[in-house]
Amino acid sequence: MARIPEETLQTIRDRTDLVDLVGRHVALKKAGRAYKGLCPFHHEKTPSFSVNPDRGIYHCFGCGESGNAFDFLIKIEGLTFPEAARALAAGCGVEILESGAGDGGLVERLLAANAAAQKFYQHALASDAGRGARDYLAGRGLDAESIARFGVGYAPPGWEELAAELRRAHIPAELGERAGLLRERASGGYYDLLRDRVTFPIQDARGRVVAFGGRALAADQEPKYLNSPETPVFRKREGFYGFPFALEAIRRSDRVVVSEGYFDRIALHRAGVEEAVATCGTALSEDHARALRRRARHVVLLFDGDAAGRRAALRALETLLPAGLRVRAAALPPGDDPDSLLAREGPEALRAVVERAGAALDLAIESATERGCATPEQRADAVAAVVPLLAKLADPTERTAWAQRLALAVGARELDVEATVRAAARSGGAAEPPAALAPRHGAPLESAGPEERHLGHLVQVLLQHPGAVSGLDPALLAEDAPSALWREIVAGVAAACAGRANGGEVLAALEPVLSPAALARVHALAADFGPVSEDAALASRALADIAAWFERRRRKARQRELTEALRASPPDESAQLLGRKVGIEATR
Repeated sequence: MARIPEETLQTIRDRTDLVDLVGRHVALKKAGRAYKGLCPFHHEKTPSFSVNPDRGIYHCFGCGESGNAFDFLIKIEGLTFPEAARALAAGCGVEILESGAGDGGLVERLLAANAAAQKFYQHALASDAGRGARDYLAGRGLDAESIARFGVGYAPPGWEELAAELRRAHIPAELGERAGLLRERASGGYYDLLRDRVTFPIQDARGRVVAFGGRALAADQEPKYLNSPETPVFRKREGFYGFPFALEAIRRSDRVVVSEGYFDRIALHRAGVEEAVATCGTALSEDHARALRRRARHVVLLFDGDAAGRRAALRALETLLPAGLRVRAAALPPGDDPDSLLAREGPEALRAVVERAGAALDLAIESATERGCATPEQRADAVAAVVPLLAKLADPTERTAWAQRLALAVGARELDVEATVRAAARSGGAAEPPAALAPRHGAPLESAGPEERHLGHLVQVLLQHPGAVSGLDPALLAEDAPSALWREIVAGVAAACAGRANGGEVLAALEPVLSPAALARVHALAADFGPVSEDAALASRALADIAAWFERRRRKARQRELTEALRASPPDESAQLLGRKVGIEATR
């Protein structure tokens, strides 16, 4: 390649918006005359990367990386200088006049091959041969706008149709194989990787096609999904489907919704959730997590509502938490994926699933306590399952708060659980919890179920902080009580707290109104003050956590009831039931 004149390079520098260029890879916030964000070149949790648009340079005060627009593209995308110059020139409308230029760099030639393949696939979808693929896409709910926006195409069934198209475009078969579009035959020659499949172009942050995913149309075609192999321009552990379309929405919302597949991502777009991406045939990796953290603080994992989907969400949590991301988990109704839910119940229902997502660590605690926590060994097992996740939280205050919530859920002493989490954090998550964990104190809640444990802790907090009752709805909590005894206790304690200054006054007020069995249970709880904080603010937060736990259970119960009723209802009643279900989904 001939040397690019310095005047041309200076014009490119002057016309390139460095903030926009870097902002495709890093979430930047204005700080005076500069912009700051997390460095894309090393792992950090406090922003030390600065972009100065006036001078056209960036600098990281953490690792020392610095440079201009050319340097940034070279380092972030692995380009040569001529490739970076041509890329920036194309973006800002500068023509580079070169004499004696060769074929260009490998990266550009691979991208050109992918662009030719994308054009071929889109043309094939629109042709007579693509009728079956169009019918399939229509059956999945994709309209013309979604197909065009996401560049969905069709790979015809012939073995060498793309190979012939690349030859017509003067793209060598060897380059097509290097780009992951073709495969080499043992007997010689090349054949198409994707055949009789709907195609999905995978793009980088700049919108360039770097790979493809293909969904089989024939029922007996295996595998159902086939993706491009890794190439010099595509790494599965970094790539996301739908990335360039999500960037602006991610910047606005400081949130990324991560789904599992191509159709999932498109369904989210159709429902108005634009800050969504999908992984490309692989589990979330540390590279994925770093790429997400550079752009947002919050992640919502959208997963199937079955056991396998829950396990996938928990595995993702192990990867995302160390990156400093705050993760929520949104479970689809069992048997649904995003496009089936969208087709049956409309965009509001799918948006509601995303918006009502709860903290993913609550999902971990719920999973760990499903088998019960009646014995010391069961409590230890439940704590052991969650502690490695809590140890990955960088903020010690956040770790302690979650340790307290875990202790409440399993019925163990908070000090024991907090000590275990601290030990695990010091050792990188490898600390072993005790073989068995004692109950909170004595026997009142040792063999209790989850509702009794939460109500018991509520009573303990109110006995130490009677004034905190003002933030509760005792009648609602009493409805959730697992027995008449607990309903009596909750209603009686809440009423007795009004106007009382301390637990002694509350107990005195309870003596003439509670039954002997209820009064004995309250006395046992009163003797077990150990884990209750003396800090009124922390006590109020504990009560709010308890109320939120019961609210989640109520919402899940209503969802189950309405889902069953919807399945059994005649058509004339379905619309009314569906409206009630969507209303529940829209609340959090």
